[in-house]
Amino acid sequence: MSEAAKPTSARASDTRSVSPAEHERQQRWTAVDEYIAARLLASDPALESALQASVDAGLPLIAVSPPQGKLLYLLARVHGSRTILELGTLGGYSTIWLARALPPDGRLVTIEAEPSYARVAAENIARAGLGDVVELRIGPALEQLPRVAAEGPAPFDLVFIDADKQTTPEYFSWALELTRPGSVIITDNVIRAGALIDPDCEDPRVEGMRRFHELLAAEPRVSATTIQTVGSKGYDGFTVALVTRGP
Repeated sequence: MSEAAKPTSARASDTRSVSPAEHERQQRWTAVDEYIAARLLASDPALESALQASVDAGLPLIAVSPPQGKLLYLLARVHGSRTILELGTLGGYSTIWLARALPPDGRLVTIEAEPSYARVAAENIARAGLGDVVELRIGPALEQLPRVAAEGPAPFDLVFIDADKQTTPEYFSWALELTRPGSVIITDNVIRAGALIDPDCEDPRVEGMRRFHELLAAEPRVSATTIQTVGSKGYDGFTVALVTRGP
């Protein structure tokens, strides 16, 4: 099995102590991801190299898993996306998956706040042969997004939000401004191992996801759902929102 097809529980960012039962569940979820990846994901040197380069550079082990990357690719293909906006590049692993879904004249803009991460991502994207497709912008997303909007780009067909979780509602509001009816907005890590509904949890990342869901509930311009997931990254989930009408 390729390295890219080897999901590991080490990718999960939650380092709290776990019970034996939780550990057993995590091992099983990871094993299922490995089973899926071994059968449905071919060996891919560019993706494998991107993961290894990220590890070597000491980046957080929080990239999407290989099956999740393939899901992003398939969603972009099914949707027929020609332009994609990504918030949170990290080492460029998800960027490569998404960029590969674009047609020859497609364009992907990805924003990364941390310059050291962006350097790794730029090398990974170039090594994958996607340097002419991907535009990597460096700086806080809430600074970069107004600049993107000021340039008057055509609306993005798909937006993938996978940056700091406490700011997700603000990112989603910007995504609405930069899309059109028919665009899709995908947001990652929205369940937070179930802490989303824990009234005693005051983690800013969890509170950000609660505000995000409250925003979705009140937003008449989208139709959305949130799906819980388990896998090598633990227990979490993602939201898919379809933009149904303009401002």
